[in-house]
Order: sequence, then structure tokens, then C-alpha cells
Amino acid sequence: MSDCIFCKIANGEIPSELVYENEYIAAFNDINPSAPVHILVIPKRHVESLNELEDKNLMAELLFGVKEVTKKLGIKDYRTVINTGKGAGQEVFHIHLHIISGRPLKWPPG
Repeated sequence: MSDCIFCKIANGEIPSELVYENEYIAAFNDINPSAPVHILVIPKRHVESLNELEDKNLMAELLFGVKEVTKKLGIKDYRTVINTGKGAGQEVFHIHLHIISGRPLKWPPG
């Protein structure tokens, strides 16, 4: 999708320091972090949200990316979040997993 900011990051149109990358996914720091560690894991191909994600292999790659990022950074305690749809807080309509860590996290969030 040509106007999607995450597609532009994934294909190198917008320079970004990637925390992790493989042929299917990319991970980078959130520009508006909610914790000291706030990394986004995205697929390199455009998928609007979890509702549209039908590819089981890509689902696995996204979770694999979370594991690889946390292992690489030595993070043991973290929260993983997927906001699906505007009403759930999704702001960029390209599926992305949030990795949030670096401070105590309560449940429910707040």
C-alpha cells in the first residue's frame, strides 16, 4: 500500500534503525513509546489488521520476531499487544505487534 508508513519503513523508503529483520518481518522502536522499551514488529507485506491476516506462516513469523527481538535485547519480562481496529486503539492500519518493557506493567493497563 503506497501511502502506508509501515510499508514505507519495511521497503526502505523511510529510513529506520531496525532492531531485527528477516525476509518476512521488520522490528523497530516506536516513535511514541509508552515504556522505556517499546518496539513494533511488522510484516513486510501490507496486511491491515489481525482480522485480515489469513497467512498462518506470517502469523508465526510475527511471533517468532517477538521472540528474536526479546532474546537479542535480553528482555525476559514484557507485554505483547496487538490492537485490532480503530475502536481498540489501532492507529496505523498495517498489523503490528507491540513489545513493551522496561518498567513495571499492571493489569488492567493504566
